[in-house]
Amino acid sequence: MLVKKIDIHVHACLHKCLQYRLDPTFYEFPTPDELRKMYDKMGIEKGVQLPVVKPEAGLHQITNEESYEMVQQHPDLFDWFCCIDPRFGWNSEDTDFTPILNSYKAFGAKGIGEMLANMYFDDPRVWNLFRHAEKCQMPVTFHIGNMGGDYGLVDELGLPRLEKTLKEFPNLIFLGHSQKFWAEISGDCTEEGRDGYPEGPVTPGGRVVELMRKYKNLHGDLSAGSAENAIMRDPEFGYAFLEEFQDRLYFGTDVCDPRNEFHLSKHLDDAVESGKISQEAYNKICRENALRLLNGELYK
Repeated sequence: MLVKKIDIHVHACLHKCLQYRLDPTFYEFPTPDELRKMYDKMGIEKGVQLPVVKPEAGLHQITNEESYEMVQQHPDLFDWFCCIDPRFGWNSEDTDFTPILNSYKAFGAKGIGEMLANMYFDDPRVWNLFRHAEKCQMPVTFHIGNMGGDYGLVDELGLPRLEKTLKEFPNLIFLGHSQKFWAEISGDCTEEGRDGYPEGPVTPGGRVVELMRKYKNLHGDLSAGSAENAIMRDPEFGYAFLEEFQDRLYFGTDVCDPRNEFHLSKHLDDAVESGKISQEAYNKICRENALRLLNGELYK
């Protein structure tokens, strides 16, 4: 039986960026009405709106306030995370983020993300934010990027800084995302391959698998082409991965433009209808895990 999905990762906006309208080759975030049409085609009930407030992430910013306003106008379409940059508050490793996080929680924010600041994973300012996120029970969605000329928290091949962070904050839920995260699902991941969408069978020894087995606070954001590729490049491996980590995986899209196309929704539907994954795993990944996260049940 198919279920309506919840999208753990979407970027929508109330107002189109005027600059992007001058060049149709640029992406432009969808409006709520555009997103609703996309969701109806993919069998998605609602999504988790992630603001974009980092200079590294492009010229069109989506503020926390705009995201909150969209939730108020379209409560049937959105939940939301707030977006906090570790450099906020005087760019200090001692900034007290607890009051602002609790303030956003009071206005319905369910977590922090997407973290796009181009800083090392274990930078003291990043860890300071994580410390307050753990205290406030706010899960974090992160993107991994290269240092300089890119966006996202930075880690090397093998994700050593992520592992240090998972150890340091055992009670903080992290949702892994992006090419450099999902490429490491395979043991043969290379420095060159982690920047894209590796093809072929998944080999044993992938760091994502190892880290998810070792650290229960590492969860998987199955959005964008990076996660689609990780799950679909080797179907039999993908089915087994979905079953093994069914309690910590979340369906997502990472919609950034009305022209985006996604294939994971149908892949999951086909998998459960053909018996490749269990109904239990399908239900959890498509909506139940998201509901538990958004309702705060994972911290009880």
